[in-house]
Amino acid sequence: MTQKCERFIVFGVVQGVGFRYYTSRQGLESNLTGYAKNLRDGSVEVIVCGQSDNVEMFAKWLAHGPKSATVDSVIRSGPLEREEECNIKGFEIL
Repeated sequence: MTQKCERFIVFGVVQGVGFRYYTSRQGLESNLTGYAKNLRDGSVEVIVCGQSDNVEMFAKWLAHGPKSATVDSVIRSGPLEREEECNIKGFEIL
């Protein structure tokens, strides 16, 4: 299996509804590392690293998110190239 790290920006009602908590929990259950971080524009940035298949399943989950959120769209910016972004332990809520 191939390891990869990707960045997602999630838009919709994703702040103040537990989105980062559920994203972290889903990431850990999927054996992924990364973080979920609120952005000033009301979106959430998600960095995720792990096995390709797990990242793909996580991306599908991210398109819907938890029941408490309303995901309007997700921008997937593709593989990360900076090594420090891929060297994350656990799944943090920032």
